[in-house]
Amino acid sequence: MSAEGSHLATTQLRRGARVVGVLLILAYTVALVTPLVVAGIVRPKTDHTFLWELGKGFALAAVVILVLQFVLATRLRRICRHYGLDIVLRFHSGMAVFAVGLLVLHPLLFVAGGAGWGLLFSLEAPWYIWLGKIGLLLLLIQVVTSIFRRKMRLNFEKWRLLHNQAVVIVGLALVHSWFAGGDLRYRPMQILWLGLAGVSVLSYAYHKFYMPWIGKRRAYQVAEVSQEAHNVWTLSFQPPEGRDRFSYLPGQFHFISLYRGDKYDGEEHPFTISSSPTETGRLTSTIKESGDFTRTIGQTKPGAPVRVQGPFGRFSHVLRPQETDLVFIAGGIGITPLMSMLRYMRDTQAEVDVVMLYGNRTEQDIAFQEELSDITEGQWPRLSVIHVLSEAAEDWRGETGYIDIDKIRRYCGENSRKKAFYVCGPPPMMGMVIKTLRRLAVPAGCIHSEMFSL
Repeated sequence: MSAEGSHLATTQLRRGARVVGVLLILAYTVALVTPLVVAGIVRPKTDHTFLWELGKGFALAAVVILVLQFVLATRLRRICRHYGLDIVLRFHSGMAVFAVGLLVLHPLLFVAGGAGWGLLFSLEAPWYIWLGKIGLLLLLIQVVTSIFRRKMRLNFEKWRLLHNQAVVIVGLALVHSWFAGGDLRYRPMQILWLGLAGVSVLSYAYHKFYMPWIGKRRAYQVAEVSQEAHNVWTLSFQPPEGRDRFSYLPGQFHFISLYRGDKYDGEEHPFTISSSPTETGRLTSTIKESGDFTRTIGQTKPGAPVRVQGPFGRFSHVLRPQETDLVFIAGGIGITPLMSMLRYMRDTQAEVDVVMLYGNRTEQDIAFQEELSDITEGQWPRLSVIHVLSEAAEDWRGETGYIDIDKIRRYCGENSRKKAFYVCGPPPMMGMVIKTLRRLAVPAGCIHSEMFSL
């Protein structure tokens, strides 16, 4: 993509983002309260207590939230482009917890409203009540395993298998409410519930079947595999013949599924696009050997088909053209989105100043070392790179330890509050750096980061 094309894409991404974002939040809120409004219209009078009606309202809202979880999980570009996929997924996770809270309170409020404890403990409950109990139990398992996945040492494949039970949970919730809810005896509510079921099925089918199918039909091809460091590899992808590479902004990421005929065949993972948008006809991802899937990344052969879905994310300096005094702080493979930005700055001759603090364990772990040196010696951007090694060899003459408050102060000067910081690396490192920047009184709006790991 040319500089002019990238500028156009950037302008389109910024234009109206705030307005559309507000409209999306409004649409979500309207969807959430619609069942409550419709139920109030079709059944304006009730002989139930306030607590009973509150419990019913909680359940109706929770079912809508569960259905909308499917919509949020589809990665619709019209939603993600205005927030960033990481924000959408955090909202997705937060709403799941909120739905659990509503559904746990739902039977308790019924009990407090006059239903009696038998609703919770009686073995004589109708079958549709048991469906509700089973659905709530499965939802609790899903939310707990998602929140504590790393502490439970639950690998990605097992977590995803558990997460895929969401379709069962929503199905149980819809059937339970259809037979248990008195409001569902009225035609408007039945139509609404059938509509929710349709949204669930269509969203799930779109994400799990249609997108993988269309992506495989339009599969890219691995053009080249090159080694950047002892355990870091760059994969170059080219689009199918007759199709253009999709447009993206420097710093964005995509999801890829490699078809190599091994046990990870077709397994999907997110990776940063490390190339510059100015490079035509291809795009690259630079990947570190760190997990079961990535441990074999260097064994990928040129010619292998790869399904690519993207781009996603708002971690890009071009979305904030007013920022011209930048600090890039990277840890390990977190260099990749920043490398994409630096390459773009070089290719477009951007008049910006960049200080980069780049942390690694050893010198052998440094990716793009030679290219970073070349950019530093060039005219665009005005770049200085400070390498920081936590396990440096005795002959290392650079900085050692970690990127801490002392190093940030020394290399950023006393006017750090006037700079824009872009932080990318392992989650613990990012959290520590962001806390340090806040201690230095850097405004939150000048600290940019993005989490897209699953």
